[in-house]
Amino acid sequence: MINIVYRLVAPKLLEEVYTELNLDVGVIVRPKYLSICKADQRYYYGKRVPEIIESKLPMALIHEAVGTVVKDNTGKFNVGDNVVMIPNIPRARDNIISENYIPSSKFRSSGYDGFMEEYVSLTEDRLVKLPDDLNMEVASFIELISVATHSIKRFKQFSHQKKDVLGVWGDGSFGYITSLVLKVMFPESKVYVFGMHREKLHMFTFVDETFLVDEIPDNVSVDHAFECVGKASANNAINQIIDIINPEGTIALLGVSEFNVSIDTRTILEKGIRVFGTNRSAREDFVSVVNLLEENPNMIHYLESLITEIVEVNTLNDIKRAFESDKNLRFGKTVIKWEI
Repeated sequence: MINIVYRLVAPKLLEEVYTELNLDVGVIVRPKYLSICKADQRYYYGKRVPEIIESKLPMALIHEAVGTVVKDNTGKFNVGDNVVMIPNIPRARDNIISENYIPSSKFRSSGYDGFMEEYVSLTEDRLVKLPDDLNMEVASFIELISVATHSIKRFKQFSHQKKDVLGVWGDGSFGYITSLVLKVMFPESKVYVFGMHREKLHMFTFVDETFLVDEIPDNVSVDHAFECVGKASANNAINQIIDIINPEGTIALLGVSEFNVSIDTRTILEKGIRVFGTNRSAREDFVSVVNLLEENPNMIHYLESLITEIVEVNTLNDIKRAFESDKNLRFGKTVIKWEI
């Protein structure tokens, strides 16, 4: 079968590419809703180092997506099942190292075709069935929720038992999601959010306290912290966390930066702080998110408020319009209804 893949061949330049799709292997999924990530934006607008852009393109964008099963050769799904698609593609298995950290693993929309395709062929383990009544627009960014969930799972392994106050630095969509998952998973803990924009912090109605980073009272401290800032501001955020966190606290680094950051290692040593990084997620994290949403339907209400715009895509120009619209967002997610 001839399949159409919508690839970015140069910054802001998309092309339709016709490929052969084997209908007799794996599970064939028709994408239904896709969500634009900041990483997709960096590729689309050429905001990464030129050498990296050159090494990654051409490729189809988008790694946050859900779809509907149209053919299953594995017997694991029914035609019509709604599924979330997992972008990580492991080439090896390890009893210790998670699939998202194994160097040989591939990742869709990062040097490997993402989900901007007419149909996608996947192995059964790269899919998780969704409840029939789950809001598919929210489900489109389960991948992003899974990254927060993965970090929190590792945080449980590395942190000590005192978790009276958990701090999240970052008032964007990922900070919002991380704060929400923390509040659900640690209902006895207070969650504080630290950000730079008062209007964004007003969105965090479910947390215990919010603070502007340049107006933090002297008596505020946290037991553990999650850095969801990234970019050039990561340097200041991490050092502020080091100042505010209590001794022997744990810092989770989740923000992506193109630049090396300089941090106060002396205070890290003096306080005995643990620092760990998180990148992407694994299949088990997607399963955890689906279960979490089923068990806590109130989360959907808060996640719906992240959806700023839904763009129906029928043509290449619609894809460009979706990226242009998303570029101007100060907060939230752009969801694509994939009708092309």
